[in-house]
Amino acid sequence: MRAFIFPGQGSQKVGMGAELAAASPAAREVFEEVDEALGQKLFAVMREGPEDQLMLTENAQPAIMANAIATLKVLARDFSVQLLDKADCVAGHSLGEYTALAAIGAFSLSDTARLLKLRGQAMQAAVPVGKGAMCALLGADIDKASDLAAAAAEGEVCEVANDNDPGQVVLSGSKDAIERAVAMAKDFGIKRGVLLPVSAPFHCSLMQPAAEAMDEALTKTPPSAFHLPLYANVTAAEVSDPAAERKLLVEQVTGRVRWRESVIAMKAAGVEHFVELGGKVLGPMVGRTVDDVTVTSVVTMADLEALAKEI
Repeated sequence: MRAFIFPGQGSQKVGMGAELAAASPAAREVFEEVDEALGQKLFAVMREGPEDQLMLTENAQPAIMANAIATLKVLARDFSVQLLDKADCVAGHSLGEYTALAAIGAFSLSDTARLLKLRGQAMQAAVPVGKGAMCALLGADIDKASDLAAAAAEGEVCEVANDNDPGQVVLSGSKDAIERAVAMAKDFGIKRGVLLPVSAPFHCSLMQPAAEAMDEALTKTPPSAFHLPLYANVTAAEVSDPAAERKLLVEQVTGRVRWRESVIAMKAAGVEHFVELGGKVLGPMVGRTVDDVTVTSVVTMADLEALAKEI
C-alpha cells in the first residue's frame, strides 16, 4: 500500500515552484488559478519573494498547498502517474490536510486556496502579535513533552501542538509559558528546546477565535465526497465521511497534530511506501517513526522523473 502525504507550514522558501512552472504548463495553470482565486500575485511572491511576505501565514499556507498540488499535476500530466491509481490513502501535516483533501477531490483548487488564506488570516488575528509563541523540543517524546508543558504552564496556556516523531514535539501557547518550557527542557530529560520563528501560537486553545472563523467558512464551503480515505490530524485515524471531516478541520485549528500516531496508523493499515509531494520535511519524520517502509520526497522535476520510474 502507498500513502501520498503533504507538508505543512515551515516548508515554504523563496523560489518554490519556479522550476516546475518553467518546465510544465500543468504547474503554471495551478499557480495561475490560485492567483486568480486569491486576487493577488502569490506565485510572484513564491518565486521571487520578498521572504517576509512569503513567511506571512496568510501567504505561506496557500503557497505551500499550491506548490504541492502543482507537483501532483505535473506528475499526472507530464509523467502519466495519477494519484488515484497509485495511492491507497492520503494525509497532510496541519494545512497539508487541506492539500490532501484537494488532491482527492474534496475541495476545488480555488476553494482550497481561499480557505487557507482565510485560515492564515484567522490564525494570525486570534492572538495579538508578541503574546503567543511556539517551541520545538528536540530529543523529546510525547510523555516528556506533556510533563514539561504542564509544569511550564503556571496558569497560562502551554500545550502540545505537534507530535511529529519520536524525538520531536512542538509546544504552543502563551509567550511566557513557552519561554519557561524552553528554559526548563533539560530538567525533563529533553535535549533542548528551541523557540520557533512563527507569527502565532498554532494548534492550541488560544486559536479558538480562528476555529470559529473556520467553522463558519467550512459551513459555506464544506468538503465534498472523497475519492480516497484520509488520515486526519486530530484523530490519527482514517476518515472518509465529508461531514465528519468538516468537524475535524474545525477541531484541527486548536487541536494537536498527531503526525507520529498517523504514520504509525498508516503503517499498521499496511502502508509500505510514503510519497511526500512538494517538500522534504515529512519524509524524515516518517523514517524516524516507523521501520521497514520506503519514503520518497518529491520537489524537483528530477525527483518526479525518479518517482514515475519507481511506481
